[in-house]
Amino acid sequence: MRHVFFEEEHVPFEQEQKRTLGLVSEDGVFTNLGLLLSDQCTHTTKLAVFQGSSKTVFKDRAEFSGSLFKQMEDIYAYIDRFSRIRAEFPGLKRVDTRDYPPEAVREAMLNAIVHRDYSYSASTFISIFDDRIEYVTLGGLPKEIAMSDVMMGVSVPRNRRLANIFYRLHLIEAFGTGMLKIKECYAGCPGQPAVEASENAFKITLPNVNYEAETSVQKKPLSEKEQRILEYISAKPSASRAEIEAATGLSQSVTVRALKKLLELGLVQKRENGKNTKYFH
Repeated sequence: MRHVFFEEEHVPFEQEQKRTLGLVSEDGVFTNLGLLLSDQCTHTTKLAVFQGSSKTVFKDRAEFSGSLFKQMEDIYAYIDRFSRIRAEFPGLKRVDTRDYPPEAVREAMLNAIVHRDYSYSASTFISIFDDRIEYVTLGGLPKEIAMSDVMMGVSVPRNRRLANIFYRLHLIEAFGTGMLKIKECYAGCPGQPAVEASENAFKITLPNVNYEAETSVQKKPLSEKEQRILEYISAKPSASRAEIEAATGLSQSVTVRALKKLLELGLVQKRENGKNTKYFH
């Protein structure tokens, strides 16, 4: 009997919690908020990857459905697939830089989920280009605030109860720090995030931090020595640095600098590390 008594007390407690959070109404019926967080959520997120910087050629596309929590996980994993890592060697240690700062990707994604207007049935759109990611969500700025307020960190959540649940789960903060975090991720970068709003839509654009560095390197023509090394590597299955130096007659320092540039341009690749490093075309 004690076990039965416990169950009878436990169920009303859960129902009360759901009512407090706004997941169910007073008569026990699931609310729109409850629907958004369930597997029966009717709103979806569409993602597309384009070739170049325009919406001309599709490289990949996907549509995610289910609860907003599931969509959040799926969106982040999908974007991560297309966020490449660029390796640099400013000194002895290798420095890896992702195309998009993970924290900026996360904050822009949470903004698209938590602050969109769910009275519209259309999907949220996320577009990935070579040089940027665009997040387009339905619902412009709340009437109480201006764009300058948003950039200063002012937050007036459109969906207060949804924001409260994400806050309780430590996914967002209640202080409007999202846009400030995004700006901090791009501190010192040539390209800066952009925010636009119309009456019915809101867009966040995150620049690819590696794109400008890569294109600036690509604009530089190969020197005669770099071309000589590339031709030698292209004629071989693979070659070590010592073999390249012996065949081309170049010094170690010149060869190292040339190989670094050819690697950055993607004209050659390497396998192994240290003394076993081999370069191939």
